[in-house]
Amino acid sequence: MKYRPGPDPEFPYLTENERFRFPDPLSDDFTGENIVAVGGNLSPGMLLSAYEQGIFPWYNEDDPVLWQSPDPRFVIFSHTLHISRSMQKILKRGDFEITFDQDFDGVIRGCGDAERPGQGGTWITGDIIDGYTELHRLGFAHSAESRQAGVLVGGCYGILLGKLFCGESMFAKVPNASKAAFLTLAQYLFFEKGISFIDCQVPTDHLRSLGGVELSRAEFLRLLRNTPYL
Repeated sequence: MKYRPGPDPEFPYLTENERFRFPDPLSDDFTGENIVAVGGNLSPGMLLSAYEQGIFPWYNEDDPVLWQSPDPRFVIFSHTLHISRSMQKILKRGDFEITFDQDFDGVIRGCGDAERPGQGGTWITGDIIDGYTELHRLGFAHSAESRQAGVLVGGCYGILLGKLFCGESMFAKVPNASKAAFLTLAQYLFFEKGISFIDCQVPTDHLRSLGGVELSRAEFLRLLRNTPYL
């Protein structure tokens, strides 16, 4: 089957109260595969359905929407969250002014514009920006911003569903700006909102330095099933 790039204009728009059932990532059909579905759109109900089932969209601009469930998965728990001594000093000194949900558009566009060596472009397309901005308007997507002298210099964003936070992306225009935003947000989520864990999706050295640990796909989906939602 041939798919057009990006969201399918003929696929039904799902509101935040509607749901779609994705294929089971633990099915034998997906052994060793991260992609569990192709096509659809980025309407609120479609995106929320995906996250609730341990799936998220990740695709290049010339691809159709690809729905991923990586194996292994990367997560951060409150007891694994790591704040280095240097970052503790930065946060204590107040090198950055950290805010939440004050400039979601600036953060997601900053993530889309960030240079990522070896990736050959960005997966944060205009369709992604539109889809997640709508989730932000509906109260599901959130951002943390780092500023210096009133200027946005870094940040991160993700999806909050009950006791689960799904981290999506981060960017920094100056050293440590994204770390300061993420770590401040993580502490707030863990110790004030009482979330169970942060889904970091795929392993990276950067996330490992912040406390990320690997889980198998089966372990992650088991953890997800036991995490309260809305």
